[in-house]
Amino acid sequence: MRCRCRCLWGLVFLAPELARDFPPLDLASGRYLAYGLIALMLVGTRLPALCHNLQSRDWHTLFWLSFFGNSFYYVMLSMAVQKGGIALTSLVIGFMPVAVTIIGSRDKDAPHFLKLAPSLFFCMIGAFCIGWQALFHTGQPPSDTGSSSLLGLFCACAALVSWTGFAVGNSRALSRLTHISAHDWNLLTGLITGAQAVIMLPLALILEPGTHDIGAWGRFAAVSIGVAVIASLCGNALWNRMSQLLPLTLTGQMILFETLFALLYGFLWDRRMPHPLEIASFLFIVASVLCCVAAHRKPSQPAGDTRLS
Repeated sequence: MRCRCRCLWGLVFLAPELARDFPPLDLASGRYLAYGLIALMLVGTRLPALCHNLQSRDWHTLFWLSFFGNSFYYVMLSMAVQKGGIALTSLVIGFMPVAVTIIGSRDKDAPHFLKLAPSLFFCMIGAFCIGWQALFHTGQPPSDTGSSSLLGLFCACAALVSWTGFAVGNSRALSRLTHISAHDWNLLTGLITGAQAVIMLPLALILEPGTHDIGAWGRFAAVSIGVAVIASLCGNALWNRMSQLLPLTLTGQMILFETLFALLYGFLWDRRMPHPLEIASFLFIVASVLCCVAAHRKPSQPAGDTRLS
């Protein structure tokens, strides 16, 4: 479940390249409008009952989680990919597990921070390997791409902060929701995000009134619907279920698989093999996850340790 979720989400890094003719606001509007319409069809006649079970606090939570985890996040992510490239964006997003794990380490049942330190160390080293490769071994003159990469780096950092807040807030919300399933929470998030996309769509058309041929619009529609179904609907459903089953410190480490698959899709898109530093980053990512799993493993009780009261 954990790996499948991140495998699906890794596609969001490739989507801006597949529809590069369209600006980030268009990409976010198209994706989340499709997400909202699909969620509405799946909820169907159960919508009044679900709304009845929600309090005003839940609606506020849904709005802000939809904004920071979907609408704002994807605009920043798309702009980061288009301006800075997939590798640079993957580098910055690769630090998300560190932020989420550090925040989760303050939870009551979380492992001691020292136990998590090796995992965080390998995570940071892996991210630095990707960053060094992306920034200093691209083979392009810095003057040609400097300003664009800087803007891409800023957008990637904004996406990092935005989605870190979503990951923590969504996990906290799911832990206190007993009357709403993780699947229905995902559908309700889709409805709110779809409503936000309706607001973004006219703004996108005003800011970017560019003309596109039928082929470009068809590719844009296919990318929007595909990412909505694969990443938003299926990926979010798996993520919500995982957030209910795992502590936040371990959930954060699962984000590393998104970075790994994003890089893999980037290599396939560029039709090239990974460089040595990129291979090293893969190994560090795997080591980081394994160390985190080991830190959460509880010591087994000896088989002969049975006491009679």
